[in-house]
Amino acid sequence: MQDKFNIQKHVNMALEEDLPFGDITTDSLTHEDEELTYYLNTRVDGIFCGKDVFETVFKTLDEKIEIKFFKKDGDKITKGEKIAEIRGNARAILKGERTALNYVQRMSGIATETRKYADKLENYKARISDTRKTTPNFRYFEKYAVQAGGGTVHRFNLSDCVMIKDNHIIAAGSLTTAVERVKKVISHTHKIEVECDNLNQVKEAVNCGVDIILLDNMDYETMTEAVKIIDNKAISEASGNVKYENLEEIAKTGVDIISTSAIVAGAKTLDLGLDID
Repeated sequence: MQDKFNIQKHVNMALEEDLPFGDITTDSLTHEDEELTYYLNTRVDGIFCGKDVFETVFKTLDEKIEIKFFKKDGDKITKGEKIAEIRGNARAILKGERTALNYVQRMSGIATETRKYADKLENYKARISDTRKTTPNFRYFEKYAVQAGGGTVHRFNLSDCVMIKDNHIIAAGSLTTAVERVKKVISHTHKIEVECDNLNQVKEAVNCGVDIILLDNMDYETMTEAVKIIDNKAISEASGNVKYENLEEIAKTGVDIISTSAIVAGAKTLDLGLDID
């Protein structure tokens, strides 16, 4: 993760939430200058993610804390493996333990779920992508975890890309009118994506010269026909009712992208623990 400013800002808020008036348990039970060694261990198989934010938590509490990582983001981890060694002030480590674990457990869970989907698409051209259905104020970390797991990210926010959905089309009067309006005002650097529910809309979107056509909740037969109509004139994206079990059937239609909120919203936190040496 390269955005140190964003990480530090988020970590500061997380620590302020957890340590508004200190840690009465740790401060009562440990000596101020006591030093110990801890290990970040995994209790299950998965994909590790969150190295930089994990380190930032402890360095914020005590910059002298030393952390040695044995894994990097995107690496496979096996039950019982040591991921990192944390050595330094016991008070600082204990105060940051839960916050640091919250980050890496959540991010590693998303990376693990994404890798599962990505691996299933290994023999197809389609790539797995996330959506904007993310946790408020945690999107940066969740989308980074998707990338670490081998997925591709959809638009990061509403400013990234034009995405014309059914309600926008109704508001504008027609799909063509909606596309014409946005083309008059957006930057030449922005792409235009249109959500289509049927083949007539797909044909209309192709004629409008949009960049991405989202095939929303279509059956496999209709999706296959839509891909033929698009004929590489735009990026084809399948979305809606995407599950791990039907990934290959969707990929067989020939779409370029399969987007789903399941790799983020459906991901379980990975069971990682901080154990004393």
